Amino acid sequence: MNEEIRGLDATAQAEIVSSGESNPRELLDVALEQAERVNPEINAIISPLYEQAAIEADGDLPEGPFRGVPFLFKDLGAGLAGQPCHMGNRVLKEIDFRMPVDTHLGTCFREAGLVTIGRASTPEFGILPTTEPVSYGPTKNPWDTTRTTGGSSGGSAAAVAAGIVPIAHASDGGGSIRIPASANGLVGLKPSRARISQSPLNGDTMSGLTTELVVAKSVRDIARMLDWVHGPVAGDPYGCPVPGHPYVEDLLIDPGKLHIGLLAEPMTGNVLDTEIIDAARSTARRLEALGHEVSEHEVPVAGDGDQLFDSFITRWAAGMSQTVSVIGALVGRPLTADDVEPLTWVLAERGQRESGATYLDAIQQHQVMARMIASLYRSEVNPGGFDLILTPTLATVPPKLGTFDDSGPDPMVAIEKARDFANFTGTFNATGQPAISVPMEMSAEGMPIGMQLVAPLWREDLLFRVSSQLEQAHPWADRRAPVFSQD
Repeated sequence: MNEEIRGLDATAQAEIVSSGESNPRELLDVALEQAERVNPEINAIISPLYEQAAIEADGDLPEGPFRGVPFLFKDLGAGLAGQPCHMGNRVLKEIDFRMPVDTHLGTCFREAGLVTIGRASTPEFGILPTTEPVSYGPTKNPWDTTRTTGGSSGGSAAAVAAGIVPIAHASDGGGSIRIPASANGLVGLKPSRARISQSPLNGDTMSGLTTELVVAKSVRDIARMLDWVHGPVAGDPYGCPVPGHPYVEDLLIDPGKLHIGLLAEPMTGNVLDTEIIDAARSTARRLEALGHEVSEHEVPVAGDGDQLFDSFITRWAAGMSQTVSVIGALVGRPLTADDVEPLTWVLAERGQRESGATYLDAIQQHQVMARMIASLYRSEVNPGGFDLILTPTLATVPPKLGTFDDSGPDPMVAIEKARDFANFTGTFNATGQPAISVPMEMSAEGMPIGMQLVAPLWREDLLFRVSSQLEQAHPWADRRAPVFSQD
């Protein structure tokens, strides 16, 4: 029975609570039993909050859409006052820094009725597409514990894939929702820029690169959660249009015949495994069988891939410089190279060196690129354009742990490897478009291969219609990572 409950998505778990078939404490007990069994192996939960979770489960939970469902916060971004918040950093761990306030998104999660059982691991400040912080050690992929779980929401994704919780908080500044979703066989949506408020601690992190939501087992969980949490808060720097109807309604709407552009060449990196290309073309054939038209296309960028990547790093370096400064203020002294990992320090130093003009140039380049990519989509002036873009989420299957080691003479080598691994995701942080990773294919070695669908700005509805269509035609709900069911 416990394994049956673990196999349910968050929507189904909430339904058995609302129907009286189960109750929040029973769901919590199943989650904690699984956590005690598998977390020592995968190292996903780094700050357990089990006692508080028991109090919440036994108490008067809000009547939200996920009442009684066990949940994890990523240890970066949203949270509730008093929760540990170490962001993968050794100094914050040493002083046991705590969330100073409830964030808006954290409050939304609590009011949804979710029962938080802990905080999940993340690489230091969310920099790398792997979750191997020095402060907490590597999080291991439940499909193959010698491999990375991806990052930066790797702890959240590993916990969902291992059956501890059915849904978990995630954030995305360069692919950090979609990368671990792909690596762990889950669904992960990066919403449109400004769809999710980061109030009150942030307005638009790194000028709008970063957003937050969740990773989950099913498309309907993502739609239901987005319906609950989206929308601006007073004081946000900007917003985006309110959808005309609930996103869950899109799960049942036939998208009709769409024109979808397949990208089968790297966008910013130099690597794309043949197996990944084959998987992308397999998904294209699946879409064609559903009545869509798919054609391969190259996406124009403002400059070559090297220029695009360098401008992205300019924005990330500025963000790391700001983060190191803020953490220094929190601990009461400037941080040094000994307080952070080598790559963090190199990026922070670059952020200090580069001028404001260089930062604004990077943003301008990304805005030009956003307009160029927008021109590919169907519109009044381009009636033959694409409705959606299809790419692999990742350029390779998840590599071995240690692949992104930054302890050598040049820490930026880790970033170059990250660029090759995740070269399809960061572009759409820069453009602000919504993008979803769905677990469409499997590798010959039995590793999940996610496919990314990218919609025009503000068109999450299209992503839900097509990804739900794919999920119904080619279900992935019965796939289980080896760690999920192990004795």
